[in-house]
Amino acid sequence: MSIVDNRKAFHDYFIEDRFEAGLVLEGWEAKAIRAGRAQLKEAYVVIKSGEIFLIGAHISPLATASTHINPDPVRTRKLLLHGEEIAKLIGKVERAGYALVPIDLHYTKGRIKLSIGLAKGKKQYDKRETEKERDWVREKARIMHDKRA
Repeated sequence: MSIVDNRKAFHDYFIEDRFEAGLVLEGWEAKAIRAGRAQLKEAYVVIKSGEIFLIGAHISPLATASTHINPDPVRTRKLLLHGEEIAKLIGKVERAGYALVPIDLHYTKGRIKLSIGLAKGKKQYDKRETEKERDWVREKARIMHDKRA
């Protein structure tokens, strides 16, 4: 079940491979995500010293969050992956020119997970082509629906 989607990722990138990563969260962050107060629009994933981090994801604290902590909504969060997955991602990003993009936050067996995509950037004409294709599929469905009625 998806919590938050990053639609901008599919607009700006060709997603070639997906990985599911765990997140290191604080208690107030987990509560806020379960309440639907997360945003991945400006977020990105980076590799630093053999570890993978999510930067720029905005999680708005709840008003009922604990009073003795000072929540930082855009703090850097560590992602949890298996060692061989991290090695594969590092190789692809450094050698092949791929980018790591957060795709969505979702639940898996009651835990909050992040789907990250191994992505290649789209050029402007690719974005226009995708838009035309989507419009044509929508128009085709409309025509078929009108013929049946």
